[in-house]
Amino acid sequence: MTERMRAGELYLADDPEIAEAGRRALDLVAAFNATSARQEALRRGLLEDLLGSLGEGTELRPPLQVDYGTNLHVGDRCFANFGLVALDVAPITIGDDVQIGPNVQLLTPTHPIDADLRRAKWEAAEPITIGDNVWLGGGVIVCPGVTIGADTVVGAGSVVTRDLPAGVVAVGNPARVLRSAADD
Repeated sequence: MTERMRAGELYLADDPEIAEAGRRALDLVAAFNATSARQEALRRGLLEDLLGSLGEGTELRPPLQVDYGTNLHVGDRCFANFGLVALDVAPITIGDDVQIGPNVQLLTPTHPIDADLRRAKWEAAEPITIGDNVWLGGGVIVCPGVTIGADTVVGAGSVVTRDLPAGVVAVGNPARVLRSAADD
């Protein structure tokens, strides 16, 4: 994939190298999503081929959707429930011991506000970083360029449009810090 894309600069998505990387990812995702619960070794092997890195003891349940896979890095002992969408045009880095509820979306792509640039098929992306021991409730959407600090909990259905500090509970659209996670 082009360095422009990884660097967050404008790029053309129909570049042949980018298109081939996307097709490769779609093939691997289709194979992964077609596996049964008893095919753990096959699932792991497909994810190792697809993703940039996959930590020990990590489980991602199908269905899974990615743009390229190679820009998705998942730490040790993570769990992602059904329906994770990780549009990894820019890097998505998930720390250790992260819990991801069903139907979570991690979205790095951006598109120009300028209509002429959009019409010309220019795109960009911003990375997402999720710290260790984060819990993303079901249906959470994390927008481009967001960092979520370690030990943070994001309530179900929240839309995270800005960075969240470590050790907080955040909820809503847009997600706002409700309290410290240590208040339990």
